[in-house]
Amino acid sequence: MAAHHRGLARRLVLWSRRPENRRRLRDQPWCDEVRETPAEAVRGASLVVLAAPVDGIIALAQAVGPGLAAGTLVTDVGSVKAEIARLCPAALAPGAHFVGAHPMAGSEKTGWDHASPTLFDQRTCFVTPRPETDAGAVAAVVGFWQGLGAAVTTVDPDTHDEIVANISHLPQVVAANLCHFLARRNPAWRDFAGGGLRDTTRIGAGDPTMWMGIFQQNRDEILRALGGFEDELHAFQVALANRDFAEIRARLERGKAYRDGFRP
Repeated sequence: MAAHHRGLARRLVLWSRRPENRRRLRDQPWCDEVRETPAEAVRGASLVVLAAPVDGIIALAQAVGPGLAAGTLVTDVGSVKAEIARLCPAALAPGAHFVGAHPMAGSEKTGWDHASPTLFDQRTCFVTPRPETDAGAVAAVVGFWQGLGAAVTTVDPDTHDEIVANISHLPQVVAANLCHFLARRNPAWRDFAGGGLRDTTRIGAGDPTMWMGIFQQNRDEILRALGGFEDELHAFQVALANRDFAEIRARLERGKAYRDGFRP
């Protein structure tokens, strides 16, 4: 939708796993053609975007890769990059280039019904080449995501996985487990919730199947982030138990300063 809206492609060809989605997509004005298999969808493409949950991206690359022409660019939208960046290039035909990406956009809602042509405007998009990735391919993929309106940051796949374990995957763990905890106390309390609980737990409504794939692929980095956060919670608990309200205030002020520093 964004590529059509911004005029970035001469022709947009789609494939979707569900037959009912393929039927509906044929009626969309931003879609030029829908094909019945992934291999058919990428035939003749200059750029391929693998838009699937992380546990399906490598299999998609293996399905489409052998038929790609030399010079074809392949990118993705996966939330975990190390394994994808390692295995996807090997799945492609000689001369085709894989450059991983992860746009930090969207919400707890999934599916193209919740999509928007302005989804990527001013949102961070990681591009995650490996050292051996062709420089021209990297520049082209960076240009594509910038053309969609994203603010692109280029990092290696391992660094990406460390960053998102802390700023994306850990918040999901916290939101989901806070909801799990409150559901075991008294589920009816949610009827009294104000904005604070709603804001804090919004992402807890995310698709469990999608998040299972993320937790499996980024397990080690999430465990490290979770261990550090557990230490922070324990330190807060100790300060409260000891009536160390100066420490609690300092933590609240540091937290506020961090949150106030978010870019718009």
